Formats: sequence, structure tokens, C-alpha cells
Amino acid sequence: MITASIVLFKENLETIKKTVDSFLKTPLEKKLYLIDNSPINDLESHFKHLEIEYIYVGNNIGFGKAHNLVLNKINSDFHLILNPDVEFQSNVISNLIKVLLNEPKVSFITPKVLYPNKEIQFVCRKHPTFFDLINRKLKISKNNIRKNEYQDQDLEYPFYPDFIHGCFMLFKTEDFKRLKGFDERYFLYMEDADMCRKIDDIGKKKLFYPKIEITHQHQKGSSKSIKLFLFHLSSAFKYFLKWGT
Repeated sequence: MITASIVLFKENLETIKKTVDSFLKTPLEKKLYLIDNSPINDLESHFKHLEIEYIYVGNNIGFGKAHNLVLNKINSDFHLILNPDVEFQSNVISNLIKVLLNEPKVSFITPKVLYPNKEIQFVCRKHPTFFDLINRKLKISKNNIRKNEYQDQDLEYPFYPDFIHGCFMLFKTEDFKRLKGFDERYFLYMEDADMCRKIDDIGKKKLFYPKIEITHQHQKGSSKSIKLFLFHLSSAFKYFLKWGT
């Protein structure tokens, strides 16, 4: 069995419908948790389905804390952390599970991620440093960005990066629960980087598997909004206080 959780906040209905439909087409026993942090409950009526549990929070409690609301509900073999702007074919999850079953040291797997125009998203990263985050904003060193995103290696082959950007994280549920989900001190951003550090601490790995692909719109909100940028900055300080630079 597979479960999945998607955190919503003022989402575009047509976009989230495509993501939900992608998951529901998966030919496995499954359940989807939609956790809505929006101020108004105007989406629930669109997602009445036997395989969906809709959780309306009533206020924005943050990304990680919202995903953690289902920690005590899930008793699946695999749990998918999914962004609300992702689309994929019906066989994607099944094929990734087959790979994951043969990887005892891997906690989660992520496929190749493409923009809608089919350009690759560089979701694999080295563990972030303070300079890396500043450099991504100011573009001080493009060479550093290339190295940080593993662009100097052939990304058509699977490998085990330090950190994988978390738009599609297919976990072994036992590991997700063992890690106690996301660190709730991060309101938004850096939860996935923190999760990857926690996986290192239990002696497990993260697998990037580019033989399978998905599409992610990727809004890049923190580069467009001062408020979101400040959330990102706050999370970065918490991350470096916890893990060092």
C-alpha cells in the first residue's frame, strides 16, 4: 500500500486537480491526504473520493508541520511527499517502488524532474552552505552553482546525492516515521535539506533515479516575494544553527 500527502495553501484548482489525478491513476492500493492550510475552505468539495482524506487545518501552520499531521495515520509500506504542482504517468510510482525495494540503504527515491517545457530541474544538491544560499541569489559564482547541483556529472545515471529538493520524495514509510517526519521549526523552506541530514545520521541514503521522470511547475516563490524570501532566510538560519555551515 502507498499513502501520499500534499500540503495546500491557496492553490490553483486546475493545477492541484492534475496532481491529484496523477496519484489516483496509480494502480496500487492507496490513500491521499490533502492537508489544507488555506484561510478559506473552498477546495474540499472538489475532492470527494474514497481514496482521499481532506484535512482542513484552518490556518497556515507551515509545510513540515502540516505533512506531519498524518504521521500517526499512515500504516502504508511507502509514503509520498508530493508538491501540489506535479504531474506524472500512472506507472511512475510502481516503477520507483520496484527500485526502492532493491535498495535497503535508501530512505527515499526521487525521479528526474522536468519543467513543463522539458528542461531538467537540478533537484540534486550538495549539502548547503551559507555561501551556497547567498550565491544562488546573487550569482557570484556560476561555477560554484554547477558543482553544488552536480551539473559536472552525467545526470542520466542514478546516484546518491547529499540532498534532493523535495517536490516528490517517495519514502519507505518506516523510515519516514522513524525520522519523525519533518522538523517543525522550519515554517517553509529547508525542511527537505534538514530531512536529508537526518537520513545521513541514521546511516541511510537518498536515491536520484533519472530513468523515470515527472513534471514540476516549480514556482520559485522565494525569488519573487519578499515575504517568502524572509521565510527562506529564517529557515536558513535555523538550518545552519542546527547543522553548522
